[in-house]
Amino acid sequence: MSYQSIFRSGLFAEQVHIVTGGGSGIGRCTAHELVTLGARVALIGRRAQALEEVHGELEAAAGMVTSHVCDIRDETRVGQVLDEILTAHGRIDGLFNNAGGQYRSSLEQMSTKGFEAVLHNNLVGGFIVMRETFKRWMRDHGGTIVNMVADVSHGMPNYGHSGAARGGMITLTETAATEWAAHGVRVNAIAPGFIASSGLDRYSPEHAQPIPELVQRVPMQRFGTEAEVAAVVVFLLSPAAAYVTGSVYRADGGSPNARQTATLQPPLRGAVFDGFHKARLPNLLSAMR
Repeated sequence: MSYQSIFRSGLFAEQVHIVTGGGSGIGRCTAHELVTLGARVALIGRRAQALEEVHGELEAAAGMVTSHVCDIRDETRVGQVLDEILTAHGRIDGLFNNAGGQYRSSLEQMSTKGFEAVLHNNLVGGFIVMRETFKRWMRDHGGTIVNMVADVSHGMPNYGHSGAARGGMITLTETAATEWAAHGVRVNAIAPGFIASSGLDRYSPEHAQPIPELVQRVPMQRFGTEAEVAAVVVFLLSPAAAYVTGSVYRADGGSPNARQTATLQPPLRGAVFDGFHKARLPNLLSAMR
């Protein structure tokens, strides 16, 4: 069994795409889809074991892949990794700037150190990878960048550090799209909603408990799949989005549209796309089936 992408075979043949945070979740899923579509993929992540496992999966799928252990907050290491990728692959056509993470905490209880850690992981590190990719390759050759963000239009209660970082990444995306357009570089962002990803199982039992109930606030009354997010990323990386830059694409089942006055009903119909053959429902959500 292989990845069932909706995009045409060979779409990214001879191209090289970087996926940060490629050792799990949405990054892993997107890397599988890119390989299925003919891309050579460079995985970046902090955990060597997780990268090795995904590396093996991609090679088993006949993919050409390299993996690079890197904390994207380390400016020197990021430069070294990008040089490694260019040595191994000779080019960089796309970057899925996906690495990041957060934890649940009210602003009152949040430490300055914790706030700064999430800001550096979700914003500063992403900026470093963007800038160095541009300077080392895309400035002279063009390319596409997709940044991971979130819908922050009404704040992110209990995740204020992540909201601040994601909001910064949105404006950074818009700025880079303008400054780098003349170089043939498109920069967009993807804002997922509640996704059934492996990251859900990393929350502590206390903080994980209310997560399954979040689906009640989604007009489509379900969690999204990793493949539904990856498909939007692939579209933004593809030639079909050649006139799309500086945009934020939501993949959230309509969550921000559900105002307090709305009465949400169980859906009578609706399709689910889950082309990722190795997808696994998080343990946290398995009881919902």
